[in-house]
Amino acid sequence: MTRTPLRPLARILEARQKGENPDAIERENLRIRHEQMRDKARVRAEGRLLVMSVMFLVAFAVVGARMGMLAASEPAEPRAHASGASIIASRADITDRHGRILATNMETHSLYAHPQQMIEPLRAAKALKAIFPDLEEERLVKDFTDPKRKFLWVKKKISPEQMQAVHDIGEPGLLFGPREMRLYPNGALASHVMGGASFGREGVASAEVIGTAGIEKFFDAELRDPARGGAPLELSIDLSVQAASERVLDAGMRLLNAKGAASVLMDVHTGEVISIASLPDFDPNDRPRPPTKCSPSDSPLFNRAVQGVYELGSTFKIFAAAQAMELGLVRPDTIIDTRPPFKVGGHRIGEFEGHNYGEIPVEEIIIKSSNRGTGKMALAIGIDRQQDFLKKLGFFEPTPLEIVEAAGGKPLLPARWTDLSSVTISYGHGLSSSPLHLAAAYSAIANGGTLVKPTLLKQRGAQFGDRVMSPQVAAASRDMLRKVVSTGTASFGEVPGYHVGGKTGTADKPREQGGGYYKDKVIATFAAMFPAHDPKYVLIVTLDEPVETSGSKPRRTAGWTAVPVAAEMIGRIAPLLGLRPDYDMGEVAEVTLVRQ
Repeated sequence: MTRTPLRPLARILEARQKGENPDAIERENLRIRHEQMRDKARVRAEGRLLVMSVMFLVAFAVVGARMGMLAASEPAEPRAHASGASIIASRADITDRHGRILATNMETHSLYAHPQQMIEPLRAAKALKAIFPDLEEERLVKDFTDPKRKFLWVKKKISPEQMQAVHDIGEPGLLFGPREMRLYPNGALASHVMGGASFGREGVASAEVIGTAGIEKFFDAELRDPARGGAPLELSIDLSVQAASERVLDAGMRLLNAKGAASVLMDVHTGEVISIASLPDFDPNDRPRPPTKCSPSDSPLFNRAVQGVYELGSTFKIFAAAQAMELGLVRPDTIIDTRPPFKVGGHRIGEFEGHNYGEIPVEEIIIKSSNRGTGKMALAIGIDRQQDFLKKLGFFEPTPLEIVEAAGGKPLLPARWTDLSSVTISYGHGLSSSPLHLAAAYSAIANGGTLVKPTLLKQRGAQFGDRVMSPQVAAASRDMLRKVVSTGTASFGEVPGYHVGGKTGTADKPREQGGGYYKDKVIATFAAMFPAHDPKYVLIVTLDEPVETSGSKPRRTAGWTAVPVAAEMIGRIAPLLGLRPDYDMGEVAEVTLVRQ
């Protein structure tokens, strides 16, 4: 661009010749130059403003279009792409059927160390030992003084009080990280259902909580799913009933010197497990390590109600009677000869304490618990039909309960199902199953002949499956079970106000090694249903190696051990279940009201 001089020589000379002031020319040129510069700056500014306006317009258009697209799209959960973002997701609560908390989350902190930043590692190790007695001071000193060590976990979770105590140490190399831990506010209550949780992926800023056992592991993905929107997992368990059941079962186990105990309370129409207990138990807040020695059943982690498969003794006899009636082979009043001898496959079939019940009806076979009578019905039924019936009742596969341990409770069946197997299985020997299997099978009798699937999830109504017996046969079976309590081997099972029906079962305990059975160790079981005339619930109580010692000699049969425990349990939990007692008042004399 050509720059015009402020005092052009030609114009200056011309102005002097005319007698004009040359400075006026300079001032005029300076004014013109300033106006040109101002016009150029204004044009430049207007251009910039136009560009900025266009940019803002485009930005607002993009944001508006994006907002419109989001408003018109289907809702979806955001997916974090950062490596640590997925760790922060919270875990859903678990509640009982009434919304009471069984498992929830609690904010806490972890404790870790940067040894290279520590000023007084020896003093810090000693102070930490005083706060956390389970730590090893020598190990801490070694780790804190290792020149190659840059990071060290000290405690994965600590309480606020412990955090303050560590803070008071004043060691800059001890640091805290936020944590969300799983909390079971009821302690050991329903511990085998809950199972427990632990940390998965973790960093100093957060940690992933994952299920390690029980329902926590079975529903791990669902409990961690953000799409739940904070909705809890609602179980069928009743916390009050669970607490009462465990309290009674624990007292009975201790009173009878039993090695272990289990109980299952199940709704016969929905399959809901209202309470399920296994003793000894544990606190899922401080879950013990799995055993590395001895038998797994010796560990408190072992769920006897689901994983424990036992020969459940004479509780199986009602199945033989029900199937024989369903096939039209017998009626409750059909007479069967139970007199000895009775041999099958070269083996003599005896009765408890050598009894000889003679010729008695089917009803008396169940009431008196006759092995010979039940065995003869089993032979009449036949191997194939017996297998088919027991398979339908669920005795061939693990129960489909929503805890990971249920898959390990597969029944033990005979390698060869002979006539002798058929007879012994009819009275509960030769086939091992869990108390939960027995609860599901008895529920089919209690509800009128249809199968129900055991579940730990709250249901909204009856959940009937296939029919396995007619309502008439189921009613006749219930009547027999009621008489077992009122006049038979389970007389201690009577509960005032509640009509109980059930069957005892006492099975010799098999040896772990060498085969055969112990002479003084039994599995005692009582399978009950109440109210017997219109059953709502089935209760199974099983005791491992019980012995009642109040008499002149030890008594181990279920009538003296499992039955009284079940009766006490029914008396405690029936009111909690909303069942009103029904007392038989007998003949009521005429009453005349007199006004005073």
